[in-house]
Amino acid sequence: MRKHHALPVALLAALALTACQDGTGTKNEGAAHPDPASATVTATHPAEDGDSGKGTDGATGTQGTSGATGTSGATGTSGATGTQPAKGDKATRRDKAAKGTTTPRVSCNGSNTTVTAQPVRRPLNHMLLTVKNTGSKTCDLTYYPVLRFDEMQWVPRPIKDSKPQAVTTLSPGESGYAGVSLSAADGSGEWGTTSHKLTVGFQGRTPNSDGGPSALPTLPAKGVYYDSTLTVTYWLRDMDDALAY
Repeated sequence: MRKHHALPVALLAALALTACQDGTGTKNEGAAHPDPASATVTATHPAEDGDSGKGTDGATGTQGTSGATGTSGATGTSGATGTQPAKGDKATRRDKAAKGTTTPRVSCNGSNTTVTAQPVRRPLNHMLLTVKNTGSKTCDLTYYPVLRFDEMQWVPRPIKDSKPQAVTTLSPGESGYAGVSLSAADGSGEWGTTSHKLTVGFQGRTPNSDGGPSALPTLPAKGVYYDSTLTVTYWLRDMDDALAY
């Protein structure tokens, strides 16, 4: 019987000893290890992610980079577009200044031009009138010259086909031209006569109005022959155009 009871007592003692040993830290240490272990695992996983480049460079790093992109937005801010108005303002000021310094045009006439009258070989029976702006202002040669040989009482008609699309305007030093068909090449004209004096009249802003002082160009010593077919072109910019009619 004692032997039968001794075994349980020894077993109980062993169990108690085991329980005491477990309570001193064996199980507690075992229970404590999972917590730090789990904490370590938790801390380790981001490190692994960071090693793979997904955590540190991927999330945080990329965000920082996109932030830099946002900073490049400053390029938009520099948007020289903002400075465009300044350029526009400068251009506007220049335009206003130019307009302010622009002098109004005047009519070309005998007071601000020199006029020459020169017969030409080709076409036959033609003469070229040349008007040079000798003034300091731009002038307009309006319509066509009003010609008067000696004391003639009629005005030569203009050649309508020679009318330019715009008024012939001369800057200082520039020249304009008009061609004069003096007589019919086939002799069909009437009242033919030789003249030694020519007066060139200028028109104003409206047809047949007075454009200012006339000019008295010198004619060749032998004079100029004309008849009833006498015609004249409008004032033109080009010499060849003036002699094309």
